[in-house]
Amino acid sequence: MGETQNQPFQLSFNGSLKVDFQGSRVTSDGGLILVRELDEQLGFGELIPQYLTDSRRGKNTQFSFTDLLRQSVYSRLAGYEDLNDAERLSQDPTFRLIGSEKIWERGAALTSRLQSFETEMLSEEQNFAGLARLNRALIGKAEAMDSGYRAVLDMDSTEVPVYGRQEQSAYNGHFESTCYHPLLLFNREGDCLAAKLRPGNVHSADDWEELLLPEIERQQKLGKEVVFRADAAFAKPEIYEALEERGVQYAIRIPSNDRLERGIAELLRRPVGRPSYKPVVRYKSFLYQAESWKTERRVVAKVEHHPGELFPRVGFIVTNLTLPNRAVVRFYNKRGAAEQWIKEGKLAVKMTRLSCHKFRSNEVRLWLSIMAYNLGNLWRRLVLPRRIGNWSLTSLQQRLVKTGGRLVKHARYYWLLLAESHLTRRLFGAMVGRMGELPVPAG
Repeated sequence: MGETQNQPFQLSFNGSLKVDFQGSRVTSDGGLILVRELDEQLGFGELIPQYLTDSRRGKNTQFSFTDLLRQSVYSRLAGYEDLNDAERLSQDPTFRLIGSEKIWERGAALTSRLQSFETEMLSEEQNFAGLARLNRALIGKAEAMDSGYRAVLDMDSTEVPVYGRQEQSAYNGHFESTCYHPLLLFNREGDCLAAKLRPGNVHSADDWEELLLPEIERQQKLGKEVVFRADAAFAKPEIYEALEERGVQYAIRIPSNDRLERGIAELLRRPVGRPSYKPVVRYKSFLYQAESWKTERRVVAKVEHHPGELFPRVGFIVTNLTLPNRAVVRFYNKRGAAEQWIKEGKLAVKMTRLSCHKFRSNEVRLWLSIMAYNLGNLWRRLVLPRRIGNWSLTSLQQRLVKTGGRLVKHARYYWLLLAESHLTRRLFGAMVGRMGELPVPAG
């Protein structure tokens, strides 16, 4: 009976076709091998025990701490949002090969083991604090390879909808949903430097100093000039003062009001003459002091008159930059990339999959998604050829990570035979070559 079950299937529509199931020898995520190679180049495996502690004893150590963390992070990078996927991924060749040698034959962790790892081991106070430091150390490895003289920081918040009675979830009137309201800090390369999961009903700028000030201090110790950008939710005098005290330049959008509009009254009138078929854009800067401010600050206004629109579009930016008006607006507008990075985090690495009851467990899961996002972003900006360097993480996931393959074991070697589609032999070789050329980061 057993022999019959193991026979290939014969299908009637094509007598020359036989179908068989090879189980643990076939993978659909072969492209993750490239990320694992980058992980090795960056020394991610050596960083893990420096910042996280394995408190297990005895038989509980069947899977190493590093293997469990890699499985949690890589499964998110491959787009698996639920721990139930671990039941199948435990025997997937790619997920076995990215771990240590002792799981190549035995297989990766199952759902129950991975769940206790994420919700219990990583939620311990020491490990919870270590996740943020581990993430920052990983980015530091990349910064050591290619570090400019200037650091541009973008801060933004976002909505993570929740369903049920999760701890500290709350209704947010701005998003019109019951949610969490995390705060995120990025550099201009798209790396997520810091994050904090917050209750759903906090103000967008709450806890800004906890994320921003340590990063400013870190960058200035490296001798870098620091510039900060944020939207109108961060238009707070205490933020301006903190930045000015530290010699940080900034461009922050501020909400419009009657006093500001009186300062640009001449720009609000539609230009005389035949209406233009193109938008008419004008700029002006002036000194302005709100009642809550201790001093005057420069405000740059941008006014756009669009064909067919009765009223102009008006925006104001408070800044201490000395650039021309138009250059200030163009520099500020680049912060819109941070919104795209957050969107990638939600779509590609399932940053919104925070379904645990405990708030701490959900923040751990947020950090695991952020590390997955950062590994993907470092892959994109350090390794990808220029012609595909602008691909989104979702495109990388669907075109490169999702590469089918078959694992063949010989006496001395494993062969991973990959299907050649978007990930061609030439592209694979180019990326491996670029990784080999990366300067070795300091330990």
